[in-house]
Amino acid sequence: MRYEESVCEGRNPVIEAFRSGRSVDRVFILDGCSDGPVKTIIKEARQAGAIVNYVKKERLDAMSESGRHQGVIAYVAAYHYADVQEMLDAAGAKNEPPFIIILDGIEDPHNLGAIIRTANLAGAHGVIIPKHNASGLTATVAKASAGALNYTPVAKVTNLSKTIKELKGKGMWFVCADADGDQMYRLNLTGPIGLVIGNEGKGVSRLVKENCDFTASIPMKGDIDSLNASVATGVLAYEIVRQRLGS
Repeated sequence: MRYEESVCEGRNPVIEAFRSGRSVDRVFILDGCSDGPVKTIIKEARQAGAIVNYVKKERLDAMSESGRHQGVIAYVAAYHYADVQEMLDAAGAKNEPPFIIILDGIEDPHNLGAIIRTANLAGAHGVIIPKHNASGLTATVAKASAGALNYTPVAKVTNLSKTIKELKGKGMWFVCADADGDQMYRLNLTGPIGLVIGNEGKGVSRLVKENCDFTASIPMKGDIDSLNASVATGVLAYEIVRQRLGS
């Protein structure tokens, strides 16, 4: 079910956003505020896995669209997040080996949307993003995905390394994009696979990389040393497609 992205302001509206089951990405609370309704919001945020940030009044005032934030503003996701198991179930229903794209800290919503679009067209069964330090499912992401977000599930997890370990226990293996990795054409990218793409500037984090089975590099012949994250995803995803087709 789709929801329009919204900035939810005020204590009662934020509480109701949580209790109605909407996907709240992040809550901003006035630093030092700890009355009853705020404590309820913090409790609901913890149960829902939403990030809580304590900020100064000046920042809340700048974020507010109504001028009546009552010390609380929440960002509500444009879409519901999926569960990782749904992706495995989707692969099983199609009698296909799982193909999941994991994004380690993609902060640009345009990149995230473009990657979701590529994931859909390449036949990936889902996309996994981290809870912290990454773009959520905003309206900008939805627009950049060109409608793919309606068909490609996106899950948000607390710990990417833990998620990778759990999926490896279910028979998947993982390859991460890395400039120092083996050339992608030399790797066997068939079977139940997870493709890991790193942050636009820093790449894949050390702990996540250590939990991957292989690293893959994209041949580059130009004068600069890196591709845009969404373009790199497309190149590697379609090498996986090519190998799955056996060509």
